[in-house]
Amino acid sequence: MSTDETAITPCGCPDYERGMTRRSFLKRAGAAGLVAGIAHETAFSQLAFGAGPFTGDVLVVLSLRGGFDGLQAIVPAADPDYATWRPGVGIPANALWQLDATFGMHPAMVDLQPFWTDETFGAVHAVGMSEPNRSHFAAMEEMERAAPGSGLRTGWIDRLLGTRLHESEFQGVQMGSSLAASAFLGQTPELAMWSIDSFGLSAAYDDDELARWDTALRGLNDGAPGMLSEPALAALGALSVAAQITNAGTYLPANGAVYPDTDLGHALTDVARLIKADVGLEVAAVDYGDWDMHVDMGDVDGGWMVDHLSELSGALAAFATDMGTAGMAGVTLVSLTEFGRRIQENGSGGTDHGHGQVVLMMGGGVKGGQVHGQWPGLAEEDLVDGDLAATTDYRSILAEVLERRCGASAADVAGVFPDLGGDRPDVVQQLP
Repeated sequence: MSTDETAITPCGCPDYERGMTRRSFLKRAGAAGLVAGIAHETAFSQLAFGAGPFTGDVLVVLSLRGGFDGLQAIVPAADPDYATWRPGVGIPANALWQLDATFGMHPAMVDLQPFWTDETFGAVHAVGMSEPNRSHFAAMEEMERAAPGSGLRTGWIDRLLGTRLHESEFQGVQMGSSLAASAFLGQTPELAMWSIDSFGLSAAYDDDELARWDTALRGLNDGAPGMLSEPALAALGALSVAAQITNAGTYLPANGAVYPDTDLGHALTDVARLIKADVGLEVAAVDYGDWDMHVDMGDVDGGWMVDHLSELSGALAAFATDMGTAGMAGVTLVSLTEFGRRIQENGSGGTDHGHGQVVLMMGGGVKGGQVHGQWPGLAEEDLVDGDLAATTDYRSILAEVLERRCGASAADVAGVFPDLGGDRPDVVQQLP
Protein backbone atom coordinates (compact mmCIF):
# COMPACT_ATOMS: atom_id res chain seq x y z
CA MET A 1 0.00 0.00 0.00
CA SER A 2 1.79 3.13 -1.14
CA THR A 3 0.54 6.67 -1.12
CA ASP A 4 -0.09 8.15 -4.56
CA GLU A 5 2.46 10.93 -4.95
CA THR A 6 0.80 12.42 -8.01
CA ALA A 7 -0.16 16.01 -7.29
CA ILE A 8 -3.80 16.90 -7.70
CA THR A 9 -4.89 20.21 -9.14
CA PRO A 10 -7.12 22.31 -6.86
CA CYS A 11 -10.25 20.25 -6.45
CA GLY A 12 -9.28 18.14 -9.44
CA CYS A 13 -12.88 17.71 -10.50
CA PRO A 14 -13.77 18.37 -14.15
CA ASP A 15 -17.30 19.37 -13.08
CA TYR A 16 -15.93 22.25 -11.02
CA GLU A 17 -13.08 23.13 -13.39
CA ARG A 18 -15.62 23.92 -16.09
CA GLY A 19 -17.13 26.51 -13.77
CA MET A 20 -20.11 24.30 -13.05
CA THR A 21 -21.76 24.73 -9.69
CA ARG A 22 -24.75 22.89 -8.27
CA ARG A 23 -26.95 25.91 -8.90
CA SER A 24 -25.81 26.34 -12.50
CA PHE A 25 -26.35 22.62 -12.98
CA LEU A 26 -29.94 22.93 -11.81
CA LYS A 27 -30.48 25.90 -14.07
CA ARG A 28 -29.08 24.13 -17.12
CA ALA A 29 -31.11 21.02 -16.34
CA GLY A 30 -34.29 23.07 -16.21
CA ALA A 31 -34.95 22.05 -12.63
CA ALA A 32 -34.98 25.53 -11.17
CA GLY A 33 -38.20 26.56 -12.84
CA LEU A 34 -39.95 23.49 -11.54
CA VAL A 35 -38.84 23.46 -7.95
CA ALA A 36 -37.92 26.98 -6.94
CA GLY A 37 -41.40 28.45 -6.90
CA ILE A 38 -44.88 27.52 -5.78
CA ALA A 39 -47.45 25.77 -7.95
CA HIS A 40 -50.28 23.47 -6.96
CA GLU A 41 -53.88 22.74 -7.62
CA THR A 42 -55.47 24.44 -4.60
CA ALA A 43 -54.72 28.03 -3.59
CA PHE A 44 -55.12 29.30 -0.03
CA SER A 45 -56.03 32.89 0.72
CA GLN A 46 -54.38 32.60 4.13
CA LEU A 47 -52.37 29.93 5.89
CA ALA A 48 -53.14 29.24 9.53
CA PHE A 49 -50.50 27.93 11.91
CA GLY A 50 -51.06 24.25 12.60
CA ALA A 51 -52.92 23.84 9.33
CA GLY A 52 -52.05 20.28 8.40
CA PRO A 53 -53.22 16.95 9.84
CA PHE A 54 -49.74 15.37 9.62
CA THR A 55 -48.63 13.92 12.97
CA GLY A 56 -45.22 12.33 12.30
CA ASP A 57 -41.71 13.73 12.76
CA VAL A 58 -40.48 16.70 10.82
CA LEU A 59 -37.75 15.31 8.57
CA VAL A 60 -34.67 17.51 8.19
CA VAL A 61 -32.40 16.46 5.32
CA LEU A 62 -28.89 17.88 5.60
CA SER A 63 -26.98 17.49 2.32
CA LEU A 64 -23.20 17.57 2.76
CA ARG A 65 -22.32 18.59 -0.79
CA GLY A 66 -19.00 17.70 -2.34
CA GLY A 67 -18.39 14.22 -0.96
CA PHE A 68 -18.20 14.05 2.84
CA ASP A 69 -15.21 12.03 4.11
CA GLY A 70 -16.93 10.01 6.83
CA LEU A 71 -13.70 8.14 7.55
CA GLN A 72 -12.32 11.38 9.00
CA ALA A 73 -15.42 12.05 11.12
CA ILE A 74 -16.43 8.65 12.48
CA VAL A 75 -13.02 7.04 12.37
CA PRO A 76 -12.51 3.25 12.28
CA ALA A 77 -9.56 3.55 14.63
CA ALA A 78 -9.44 -0.15 15.52
CA ASP A 79 -9.18 -1.18 11.87
CA PRO A 80 -5.41 -1.68 11.44
CA ASP A 81 -5.51 -0.64 7.79
CA TYR A 82 -6.87 2.86 8.44
CA ALA A 83 -3.52 4.30 9.55
CA THR A 84 -1.72 2.47 6.75
CA TRP A 85 -3.88 3.98 4.03
CA ARG A 86 -3.79 7.46 5.61
CA PRO A 87 -0.35 8.04 7.15
CA GLY A 88 -0.55 11.82 6.70
CA VAL A 89 -4.17 12.93 7.09
CA GLY A 90 -5.43 10.07 9.27
CA ILE A 91 -6.67 10.88 12.77
CA PRO A 92 -4.60 9.19 15.51
CA ALA A 93 -6.55 6.84 17.74
CA ASN A 94 -5.41 8.62 20.90
CA ALA A 95 -6.95 11.90 19.67
CA LEU A 96 -10.43 10.46 19.15
CA TRP A 97 -13.42 10.40 21.46
CA GLN A 98 -14.00 6.66 21.67
CA LEU A 99 -17.48 5.57 20.54
CA ASP A 100 -17.15 1.78 20.70
CA ALA A 101 -14.56 -0.92 20.19
CA THR A 102 -14.09 0.03 16.52
CA PHE A 103 -14.91 3.70 16.05
CA GLY A 104 -13.97 7.05 17.48
CA MET A 105 -15.26 10.56 16.74
CA HIS A 106 -13.06 13.36 15.45
CA PRO A 107 -12.20 15.77 18.28
CA ALA A 108 -13.54 18.69 16.22
CA MET A 109 -17.01 17.21 16.75
CA VAL A 110 -16.84 17.70 20.51
CA ASP A 111 -20.12 19.69 20.56
CA LEU A 112 -22.01 16.53 19.62
CA GLN A 113 -20.63 14.36 22.42
CA PRO A 114 -23.51 15.09 24.86
CA PHE A 115 -26.06 14.02 22.26
CA TRP A 116 -24.16 10.80 21.60
CA THR A 117 -24.17 10.14 25.34
CA ASP A 118 -27.91 10.71 25.67
CA GLU A 119 -28.46 8.57 22.57
CA THR A 120 -30.09 11.19 20.36
CA PHE A 121 -27.15 11.33 17.93
CA GLY A 122 -25.78 8.36 16.01
CA ALA A 123 -24.24 7.27 12.74
CA VAL A 124 -24.51 4.62 10.04
CA HIS A 125 -21.23 3.62 8.40
CA ALA A 126 -20.47 2.03 5.03
CA VAL A 127 -23.55 3.55 3.35
CA GLY A 128 -23.87 3.98 -0.40
CA MET A 129 -25.89 3.73 -3.59
CA SER A 130 -26.69 0.61 -5.55
CA GLU A 131 -25.23 2.19 -8.70
CA PRO A 132 -22.37 4.43 -7.53
CA ASN A 133 -20.28 6.77 -9.61
CA ARG A 134 -17.67 9.40 -8.86
CA SER A 135 -19.13 12.39 -10.71
CA HIS A 136 -20.42 15.01 -8.29
CA PHE A 137 -23.47 15.96 -10.27
CA ALA A 138 -24.38 12.57 -11.68
CA ALA A 139 -24.10 11.07 -8.20
CA MET A 140 -25.99 13.97 -6.66
CA GLU A 141 -28.78 13.73 -9.19
CA GLU A 142 -29.04 9.96 -8.73
CA MET A 143 -29.01 10.24 -4.95
CA GLU A 144 -31.84 12.77 -4.99
CA ARG A 145 -33.84 10.91 -7.63
CA ALA A 146 -33.42 7.75 -5.50
CA ALA A 147 -35.01 5.46 -8.08
CA PRO A 148 -32.23 3.45 -9.76
CA GLY A 149 -33.31 1.28 -12.66
CA SER A 150 -36.60 3.12 -13.07
CA GLY A 151 -37.81 5.74 -15.51
CA LEU A 152 -38.77 8.18 -12.75
CA ARG A 153 -37.32 11.64 -13.15
CA THR A 154 -38.85 13.24 -10.06
CA GLY A 155 -37.07 13.70 -6.74
CA TRP A 156 -37.73 11.46 -3.74
CA ILE A 157 -38.91 14.32 -1.50
CA ASP A 158 -41.35 15.45 -4.19
CA ARG A 159 -42.72 11.91 -4.42
CA LEU A 160 -43.01 11.71 -0.64
CA LEU A 161 -44.92 14.97 -0.35
CA GLY A 162 -47.10 13.90 -3.26
CA THR A 163 -48.49 11.08 -1.09
CA ARG A 164 -49.91 13.56 1.42
CA LEU A 165 -52.62 16.18 1.62
CA HIS A 166 -51.24 19.57 0.72
CA GLU A 167 -52.52 21.95 3.37
CA SER A 168 -49.57 24.26 3.95
CA GLU A 169 -47.28 26.13 1.60
CA PHE A 170 -44.54 25.33 4.12
CA GLN A 171 -45.00 21.57 3.83
CA GLY A 172 -41.65 21.17 2.05
CA VAL A 173 -39.00 23.89 2.33
CA GLN A 174 -35.46 24.31 1.03
CA MET A 175 -33.85 26.64 3.56
CA GLY A 176 -30.76 28.70 2.88
CA SER A 177 -31.09 28.82 -0.91
CA SER A 178 -33.45 30.34 -3.45
CA LEU A 179 -33.17 27.16 -5.52
CA ALA A 180 -34.47 23.86 -4.21
CA ALA A 181 -32.48 20.64 -4.47
CA SER A 182 -33.32 18.17 -7.21
CA ALA A 183 -34.89 15.94 -4.54
CA PHE A 184 -37.83 18.39 -4.80
CA LEU A 185 -38.06 18.11 -8.59
CA GLY A 186 -41.60 17.31 -9.71
CA GLN A 187 -45.19 18.49 -9.57
CA THR A 188 -45.62 18.80 -5.80
CA PRO A 189 -45.30 22.42 -4.61
CA GLU A 190 -42.42 23.40 -2.38
CA LEU A 191 -40.79 26.60 -1.16
CA ALA A 192 -37.17 27.66 -1.46
CA MET A 193 -35.88 30.66 0.48
CA TRP A 194 -32.64 32.17 1.68
CA SER A 195 -34.21 33.00 5.02
CA ILE A 196 -37.55 33.71 6.62
CA ASP A 197 -36.72 37.36 7.19
CA SER A 198 -35.65 37.94 3.59
CA PHE A 199 -38.63 36.13 2.08
CA GLY A 200 -40.87 38.78 0.57
CA LEU A 201 -41.83 40.93 -2.40
CA SER A 202 -38.99 43.20 -3.40
CA ALA A 203 -41.40 46.12 -3.83
CA ALA A 204 -43.17 45.62 -0.49
CA TYR A 205 -40.96 47.47 1.97
CA ASP A 206 -43.39 47.44 4.93
CA ASP A 207 -46.64 45.77 6.04
CA ASP A 208 -48.84 48.49 4.53
CA GLU A 209 -47.12 48.18 1.17
CA LEU A 210 -47.39 44.38 1.33
CA ALA A 211 -51.13 44.72 1.99
CA ARG A 212 -51.50 46.96 -1.08
CA TRP A 213 -49.59 44.50 -3.24
CA ASP A 214 -51.68 41.66 -1.86
CA THR A 215 -54.91 43.44 -2.82
CA ALA A 216 -53.59 44.37 -6.26
CA LEU A 217 -52.29 40.90 -7.12
CA ARG A 218 -55.46 39.19 -5.94
CA GLY A 219 -57.45 41.57 -8.09
CA LEU A 220 -55.27 40.90 -11.11
CA ASN A 221 -55.68 37.13 -10.66
CA ASP A 222 -59.42 37.20 -10.04
CA GLY A 223 -60.96 35.06 -12.76
CA ALA A 224 -57.62 34.11 -14.28
CA PRO A 225 -57.01 30.48 -15.29
CA GLY A 226 -55.93 28.31 -12.39
CA MET A 227 -52.53 27.55 -13.84
CA LEU A 228 -51.78 31.28 -13.64
CA SER A 229 -53.66 32.38 -10.53
CA GLU A 230 -52.99 29.51 -8.14
CA PRO A 231 -49.20 29.92 -7.87
CA ALA A 232 -49.58 33.66 -7.32
CA LEU A 233 -52.24 33.25 -4.66
CA ALA A 234 -50.27 30.51 -2.95
CA ALA A 235 -47.18 32.72 -2.89
CA LEU A 236 -49.20 35.50 -1.26
CA GLY A 237 -50.35 33.06 1.39
CA ALA A 238 -46.79 32.00 2.09
CA LEU A 239 -45.68 35.62 2.31
CA SER A 240 -48.43 36.28 4.84
CA VAL A 241 -47.24 33.47 7.09
CA ALA A 242 -43.58 34.49 6.79
CA ALA A 243 -44.55 38.04 7.73
CA GLN A 244 -46.34 36.75 10.84
CA ILE A 245 -43.23 34.89 11.93
CA THR A 246 -40.97 37.88 11.27
CA ASN A 247 -43.32 40.33 12.97
CA ALA A 248 -43.35 38.19 16.11
CA GLY A 249 -40.02 39.82 16.93
CA THR A 250 -36.35 38.92 17.08
CA TYR A 251 -35.92 35.18 17.40
CA LEU A 252 -34.14 34.07 20.57
CA PRO A 253 -32.94 30.46 20.55
CA ALA A 254 -34.02 28.51 23.61
CA ASN A 255 -31.97 26.79 26.29
CA GLY A 256 -28.92 28.97 25.77
CA ALA A 257 -28.32 27.66 22.24
CA VAL A 258 -25.81 29.66 20.21
CA TYR A 259 -25.81 29.02 16.46
CA PRO A 260 -22.64 29.73 14.49
CA ASP A 261 -22.88 32.94 12.49
CA THR A 262 -22.66 31.09 9.20
CA ASP A 263 -24.99 30.12 6.37
CA LEU A 264 -25.50 26.71 7.96
CA GLY A 265 -26.19 28.20 11.37
CA HIS A 266 -28.68 30.66 9.91
CA ALA A 267 -30.48 27.97 7.90
CA LEU A 268 -30.89 25.65 10.88
CA THR A 269 -32.06 28.59 12.99
CA ASP A 270 -34.83 29.20 10.48
CA VAL A 271 -35.76 25.51 10.38
CA ALA A 272 -36.19 25.66 14.16
CA ARG A 273 -38.31 28.80 13.78
CA LEU A 274 -40.60 27.11 11.27
CA ILE A 275 -41.02 24.02 13.42
CA LYS A 276 -41.82 26.07 16.51
CA ALA A 277 -44.23 28.30 14.58
CA ASP A 278 -46.22 25.15 13.63
CA VAL A 279 -46.76 26.20 10.02
CA GLY A 280 -47.22 22.68 8.73
CA LEU A 281 -43.57 21.93 7.94
CA GLU A 282 -43.01 18.24 7.13
CA VAL A 283 -39.67 18.19 5.26
CA ALA A 284 -36.90 20.76 5.45
CA ALA A 285 -33.78 20.53 3.29
CA VAL A 286 -30.53 22.32 4.12
CA ASP A 287 -27.24 22.25 2.19
CA TYR A 288 -23.74 22.51 3.62
CA GLY A 289 -21.11 22.23 0.92
CA ASP A 290 -17.37 22.50 0.27
CA TRP A 291 -16.48 18.95 1.38
CA ASP A 292 -14.52 18.16 -1.81
CA MET A 293 -11.15 18.05 -0.07
CA HIS A 294 -8.70 16.84 -2.71
CA VAL A 295 -5.92 19.06 -1.36
CA ASP A 296 -4.76 20.40 2.00
CA MET A 297 -7.38 18.67 4.11
CA GLY A 298 -5.30 19.35 7.20
CA ASP A 299 -4.61 17.11 10.17
CA VAL A 300 -6.08 16.58 13.61
CA ASP A 301 -4.72 19.92 14.82
CA GLY A 302 -6.31 22.15 12.21
CA GLY A 303 -7.17 22.83 8.60
CA TRP A 304 -10.07 22.53 6.20
CA MET A 305 -11.62 19.38 7.68
CA VAL A 306 -11.30 20.56 11.27
CA ASP A 307 -12.94 23.88 10.41
CA HIS A 308 -15.81 22.21 8.59
CA LEU A 309 -16.43 19.55 11.22
CA SER A 310 -16.38 22.20 13.93
CA GLU A 311 -18.96 24.32 12.13
CA LEU A 312 -21.13 21.32 11.31
CA SER A 313 -21.06 20.02 14.86
CA GLY A 314 -21.65 23.41 16.42
CA ALA A 315 -24.66 24.07 14.19
CA LEU A 316 -26.21 20.65 14.83
CA ALA A 317 -25.65 20.94 18.57
CA ALA A 318 -27.21 24.42 18.61
CA PHE A 319 -30.23 23.18 16.65
CA ALA A 320 -30.82 20.27 19.03
CA THR A 321 -30.29 22.46 22.08
CA ASP A 322 -32.65 25.11 20.73
CA MET A 323 -35.37 22.56 20.00
CA GLY A 324 -34.93 20.94 23.41
CA THR A 325 -35.77 17.38 24.38
CA ALA A 326 -39.48 17.81 23.72
CA GLY A 327 -38.94 19.49 20.37
CA MET A 328 -36.41 16.96 19.13
CA ALA A 329 -38.84 14.17 20.05
CA GLY A 330 -40.70 15.22 16.90
CA VAL A 331 -37.69 15.76 14.62
CA THR A 332 -35.45 13.36 12.72
CA LEU A 333 -32.39 14.83 11.03
CA VAL A 334 -30.48 12.76 8.44
CA SER A 335 -27.31 13.76 6.59
CA LEU A 336 -26.67 12.68 3.00
CA THR A 337 -23.73 13.11 0.65
CA GLU A 338 -23.31 12.11 -3.00
CA PHE A 339 -20.38 9.80 -2.22
CA GLY A 340 -17.65 9.13 0.32
CA ARG A 341 -13.91 9.36 -0.31
CA ARG A 342 -11.25 6.90 -1.36
CA ILE A 343 -9.48 5.02 1.41
CA GLN A 344 -5.99 6.05 0.33
CA GLU A 345 -4.93 9.64 0.80
CA ASN A 346 -3.49 11.30 -2.29
CA GLY A 347 -0.22 13.13 -2.74
CA SER A 348 -1.76 16.54 -2.14
CA GLY A 349 -2.84 16.07 1.44
CA GLY A 350 -6.42 15.15 0.64
CA THR A 351 -8.67 12.34 -0.53
CA ASP A 352 -10.39 11.73 -3.86
CA HIS A 353 -13.89 10.65 -4.86
CA GLY A 354 -14.89 7.27 -3.43
CA HIS A 355 -17.98 5.35 -2.48
CA GLY A 356 -18.86 4.17 1.05
CA GLN A 357 -19.92 7.02 3.31
CA VAL A 358 -21.29 7.91 6.75
CA VAL A 359 -24.84 9.04 7.48
CA LEU A 360 -25.27 11.16 10.62
CA MET A 361 -28.61 11.13 12.44
CA MET A 362 -30.15 13.21 15.22
CA GLY A 363 -33.54 13.17 16.90
CA GLY A 364 -35.53 11.87 19.83
CA GLY A 365 -36.46 8.75 17.90
CA VAL A 366 -32.95 7.97 16.70
CA LYS A 367 -31.25 4.90 18.17
CA GLY A 368 -28.25 7.01 19.00
CA GLY A 369 -25.04 6.33 20.83
CA GLN A 370 -24.25 3.68 18.22
CA VAL A 371 -22.46 3.28 14.91
CA HIS A 372 -24.91 1.22 12.89
CA GLY A 373 -24.22 -0.78 9.76
CA GLN A 374 -22.07 -3.75 8.84
CA TRP A 375 -18.41 -2.74 8.80
CA PRO A 376 -16.71 -4.38 5.77
CA GLY A 377 -13.14 -3.57 6.75
CA LEU A 378 -10.34 -1.66 5.05
CA ALA A 379 -8.08 -4.51 4.04
CA GLU A 380 -7.21 -4.32 0.35
CA GLU A 381 -9.23 -7.44 -0.48
CA ASP A 382 -12.31 -5.93 1.22
CA LEU A 383 -12.33 -2.74 -0.85
CA VAL A 384 -14.34 -2.11 -4.00
CA ASP A 385 -12.07 -0.50 -6.60
CA GLY A 386 -10.12 1.16 -3.82
CA ASP A 387 -13.19 2.37 -1.99
CA LEU A 388 -14.93 1.47 1.23
CA ALA A 389 -17.59 -1.09 0.33
CA ALA A 390 -21.19 0.00 0.93
CA THR A 391 -23.16 -2.50 3.00
CA THR A 392 -26.25 -0.32 3.61
CA ASP A 393 -28.32 1.32 0.87
CA TYR A 394 -28.96 4.92 1.91
CA ARG A 395 -32.56 4.57 0.72
CA SER A 396 -33.18 1.87 3.33
CA ILE A 397 -32.30 4.38 6.05
CA LEU A 398 -34.66 6.97 4.62
CA ALA A 399 -37.38 4.36 4.09
CA GLU A 400 -37.18 3.29 7.73
CA VAL A 401 -37.35 6.89 8.91
CA LEU A 402 -40.43 7.48 6.76
CA GLU A 403 -42.12 4.29 7.96
CA ARG A 404 -41.30 4.51 11.66
CA ARG A 405 -41.10 8.25 12.28
CA CYS A 406 -42.92 10.12 9.50
CA GLY A 407 -46.21 8.26 9.19
CA ALA A 408 -45.60 6.79 5.73
CA SER A 409 -47.35 3.56 4.77
CA ALA A 410 -45.63 0.65 3.06
CA ALA A 411 -47.38 1.64 -0.16
CA ASP A 412 -46.16 5.23 0.18
CA VAL A 413 -42.57 4.10 0.69
CA ALA A 414 -42.79 1.73 -2.28
CA GLY A 415 -43.77 4.70 -4.42
CA VAL A 416 -41.04 6.93 -3.04
CA PHE A 417 -38.30 4.28 -3.36
CA PRO A 418 -39.38 1.81 -6.06
CA ASP A 419 -37.86 -1.69 -6.01
CA LEU A 420 -36.04 -1.03 -2.74
CA GLY A 421 -36.95 -4.22 -0.92
CA GLY A 422 -37.75 -4.69 2.73
CA ASP A 423 -34.34 -4.66 4.48
CA ARG A 424 -34.07 -1.96 7.13
CA PRO A 425 -31.04 -1.07 9.26
CA ASP A 426 -32.99 -0.56 12.53
CA VAL A 427 -31.70 2.94 13.26
CA VAL A 428 -34.85 4.64 14.60
CA GLN A 429 -37.59 3.75 17.03
CA GLN A 430 -41.21 3.28 16.06
CA LEU A 431 -43.45 6.25 16.89
CA PRO A 432 -45.65 5.49 19.92
